[in-house]
Amino acid sequence: MEIVLADKTYEIVVKRNALDSVGEWIASLWKNKKIAIISDENVFPLYGEKIQQQLTAYEVCHYNVPAGESSKSLEMATVLYEFLADHQFTRSDAIIALGGGVVGDLAGFVASTYMRGIAFVQIPTSLLAQVDSSIGGKTAVNSSRAKNMIGTFAQPNGVLIDPETLSTLPDARVREGVAEIIKCGAISDASLWEDLEKLTGIQDLLTHSESIIKKALNVKKAVVEEDEFDNGSRLLLNFGHTIGHAIENTAGYGKISHGEAVAIGMAQISQVAENKGLSSVGLTEKIKNMNQKYQLPIAYQPWETEKFYAAITHDKKARGSHLNIVLLEEIGKAYIQNIKLSEIKDFLLEGK
Repeated sequence: MEIVLADKTYEIVVKRNALDSVGEWIASLWKNKKIAIISDENVFPLYGEKIQQQLTAYEVCHYNVPAGESSKSLEMATVLYEFLADHQFTRSDAIIALGGGVVGDLAGFVASTYMRGIAFVQIPTSLLAQVDSSIGGKTAVNSSRAKNMIGTFAQPNGVLIDPETLSTLPDARVREGVAEIIKCGAISDASLWEDLEKLTGIQDLLTHSESIIKKALNVKKAVVEEDEFDNGSRLLLNFGHTIGHAIENTAGYGKISHGEAVAIGMAQISQVAENKGLSSVGLTEKIKNMNQKYQLPIAYQPWETEKFYAAITHDKKARGSHLNIVLLEEIGKAYIQNIKLSEIKDFLLEGK
């Protein structure tokens, strides 16, 4: 699978046991580079040595950030800039992002801004990162005001996905990735939605993970290729995210996982839209049933606080005095609803 953009094309490898040949893959992309593996304290002990052993032709160093959302910060980015500088990295060198979404976003942001940009690849090890954050070129760190507020668009040189890494994940981390797969089916691929309905649950999905991941990635691939910089149709990928990001911010980053927040966001915004006659009757029940099938939440009580609405007004999908909210006509067909920021609170509350 390839992402084909105006200025860059890169490969996405989805293959079981792909980590066994990661050295060959890197060699096909880079020659004569110094490489920094950026990972976290949970993931590197699992896969770091296997990767390093295959990179004997390169000078390799690594840095493990603390696991968790708190590492996605400007402070940690600064630590990594200094690490790269201490190891005399130049614009000719490169980064491997090895880990989940936090590591991928952080390492990608650092790569895109260190010396105005150096090469990097993504090796995502969580389901959430494999189906969402590792492709498309969005990099970011959080601020106290909003999730992913500080970031860049920077495409990787490649993405390598090994579904076998999912075997080491706790169930909760698998579930948050399933939320993004549900989103992909909901906005653009009714056949993927049907696949999710036929599967019996998390373990069955993991058995079929290679094909499910590919289907979800094809949804994102099509949208990214059409709208690389998130000004039009790519906004559709944010179904559930406006409320979801505000929930993450309100609860405190890491208290509710991104996938859980998105699951809640999909259910809540669908209820609002259905109540207002903006979505088909019965849609909310379908979303809620799918969430519950994969042990994802459907509600979050403190979502009416002033802090919640303040977080929404800082959402990256805001354009001037308006906010673009993604709604569904039906499963597999999404659209964008433009709402004045001054009216967002009434829009959400009146639709409850």
